[in-house]
Amino acid sequence: MDRLPILPLGQVVVYPHVVLPMALSDPHAVQLIDEVVQGNKRLLLGIVKPLAGAEPPEGAVMQARPDELYEVGTLGSVVRMLKLGDGSVRVMVQGLERARFVEIGPAEHWLVAGFETLASAGPEDARTEALKRTVHAQFSRVIDIAPYLGEELHEVLSGITDGSKLADFAAANLDLALPAKAELLSIDDVNRRLERLAELLGQELQVLEVGTQIQEKVKSRLDANQREYVLREQLRVIRQELGEDDGDDELDELGRRLDEAGLHAEAKKVVDRELKRLRQMSPQSAEYHVARTYLEVFATLPWNRTSEDRLDLKAARDILDRDHYDLKTVKERILEYLAVRTLNPQARGSILCFVGPPGVGKTSLGQSIAEALGRRFTRVSLGGVRDEAEVRGHRRTYVGALPGRIIHSLQRCETRNPLLMLDEVDKMGADVRGDPTAALLEVLDPAQNASFVDHYLEVPFDLSGVMFIATANSLAPIPDPLLDRMEVLTLPGYTPGEKLAIAKRFLLPRQLKETGLTAERAGVADAALERLIGEYTREAGVRQLEREIQGVLRKAALEVVEGRAEGAAGKGGAVKISVKNLEKYAGQPRVQSEVAGRSPEVGVATGLAWTPVGGDIMFIEAIQMPGKGQITLTGQLGDVMKESAQAAWSLLRARAGALGIPLEAFTQTDVHLHVPAGAVPKDGPSAGITIATALASLLCQRPSRHDVAMTGELTLRGRVLPIGGLKEKLTAAARAGVKTVLVPARNQSDIVEVPDEVKKLLEIKPVETIDEVLELALLESRAPRPLDVRARKPGSLEVRP
Repeated sequence: MDRLPILPLGQVVVYPHVVLPMALSDPHAVQLIDEVVQGNKRLLLGIVKPLAGAEPPEGAVMQARPDELYEVGTLGSVVRMLKLGDGSVRVMVQGLERARFVEIGPAEHWLVAGFETLASAGPEDARTEALKRTVHAQFSRVIDIAPYLGEELHEVLSGITDGSKLADFAAANLDLALPAKAELLSIDDVNRRLERLAELLGQELQVLEVGTQIQEKVKSRLDANQREYVLREQLRVIRQELGEDDGDDELDELGRRLDEAGLHAEAKKVVDRELKRLRQMSPQSAEYHVARTYLEVFATLPWNRTSEDRLDLKAARDILDRDHYDLKTVKERILEYLAVRTLNPQARGSILCFVGPPGVGKTSLGQSIAEALGRRFTRVSLGGVRDEAEVRGHRRTYVGALPGRIIHSLQRCETRNPLLMLDEVDKMGADVRGDPTAALLEVLDPAQNASFVDHYLEVPFDLSGVMFIATANSLAPIPDPLLDRMEVLTLPGYTPGEKLAIAKRFLLPRQLKETGLTAERAGVADAALERLIGEYTREAGVRQLEREIQGVLRKAALEVVEGRAEGAAGKGGAVKISVKNLEKYAGQPRVQSEVAGRSPEVGVATGLAWTPVGGDIMFIEAIQMPGKGQITLTGQLGDVMKESAQAAWSLLRARAGALGIPLEAFTQTDVHLHVPAGAVPKDGPSAGITIATALASLLCQRPSRHDVAMTGELTLRGRVLPIGGLKEKLTAAARAGVKTVLVPARNQSDIVEVPDEVKKLLEIKPVETIDEVLELALLESRAPRPLDVRARKPGSLEVRP
């Protein structure tokens, strides 16, 4: 059996009777061709398989292994060879016969193999003739519509009568996948080969016909657009001849506005390019309106328009005092900023964060600050925002794209240095559309916001002159990186005295005006306002108080109107609202505040709590019963508060001897600790010393003073740690009638912020250890009675000392 060298070809199949030119640059391939030409000019043309879904490289693949070749290739000969100056060769090879490779093995630099030729089996019959006509018609149709086939193939096709040659000729010229071409080469039976070729031709015809339909639709649309363009050009020329050429006036006006906008170099470059494109578009096209809207945003943005700050400290102080009561810390911070701007006009804008409960005046304070500074005020509500594009804007590739809320607010206020309030920054969320809090990191960073890039604009915009003020009810939901960029100013809840002053100075006059009354026709006594604050509202701010005042004045207005109509509205038609007749106008009281106990009790201690609507007092109760030394905690307590109770129990158990507690109390009795108002969740460590006092009172049988309240975290070593919300807690203690309050010694610096009116009503005693707490809070023990720890009788629920 003859053995011939194999030229492995990638992405190329040489069929019998087909001449194919090739360019070879691989040195081993060039050497192989040289030896073939010097010999009998015959060689085997192999086909390299696609491996792992990847097509083999085009041309000769000399590094191919035997298992990477299809089993059937082509016996061919070199018809012509041309050597080029760079060492490569151009050859023309002709396929002679199909050949099955046998015993493929390596030679010096290429593969060699024996071969068996595959002759076309059997004479042609009627079926063969039918298949030939089908393939002939299909391939002729392909030549007509395929862009990669020339018309001259029709002449060649008409001269082929042999079925085998027809199949090979069509397969060689079709744009088929490599496996399909290799499959056609491996089929020796003519009928089977023509059948398979007819299937492939049918598939190719479907693809080509669909492509032709798409091209015809595109061409028709292009022709329509071209026709429209020509007609519009003719119309423009006609209008010019008639002196009615106003078509470019709007674009000229837009260009003038863009020139006057004061764009920086990068923005100017983008605008010039877009304006040039816009002039070349038809006004009726959709792209025209998109580009026009984009340029309008550039024209309306305040690139260099700024307002001048009012640097009059006295006027600013007067405005802040006029609109808001107290809030000394915030007002001083604004005056400090004005002083810095006076000394350094180039100072960057501040980034503040007002944190406080609802209704304390965070948003209205921002408006007053803007007026005091002489700046425009604009507000961006971020509550419920979950899409990053709300902050950064949408890219122009989206239909209906718009800039983000930051850029839109600057468009609205028409100045580059407004006071921009980011309202409810703690109410933002995140979902699959991104995290808006992450987008705010750039906005609120003074080192980055000078070149803030909105996705819609795609050019930097300077936000360094903007004074940002964020508002939040709680710091907990705000991510730490965002919180680190803001200066936090806490606005605590108002005390009853502060609420009374706010009601007299702001709320009552405003509601008198809203209801159409005057101070001569209706009035509310101070004592009535105090009762409205204490018995009709429970809030840190004053919103509910204002609604209550409005409701009272509405009823007063009704009486005034009816009295004027009937002549029976009292002396001079005036309505005076006092404590005595308040329920007539405001209804029954709706808030029941806790008040201090009337007498000392065993197992009951008074604590202080902080809530989002202000402070309050709470009672912690403990009872004892026969058992096995277990403690039960109820009252919907959180994990931290439960751990405080366990720490207090362990501390008392460890100090039982020093406190005079019998050891049997921890082994033969159970204790139940309860915090009333069980429907209200409670948590936090500040009730630690209160829990310990209640338990010590119970176990020592020493009554707890009813006029003493306390707050502080307790450690296992008996130390009292500092807590928060001291101002609100002390205010609640004074309101409840408590005389003495025990606070952590490390909280003494916070007592400065407590209003003087509260400090006058309370005796505030700092404590450092639980021993000091128990000495101040517990009275001398009653005459002890033996504790009955016998087995309980049926129905016995509690054993009293």
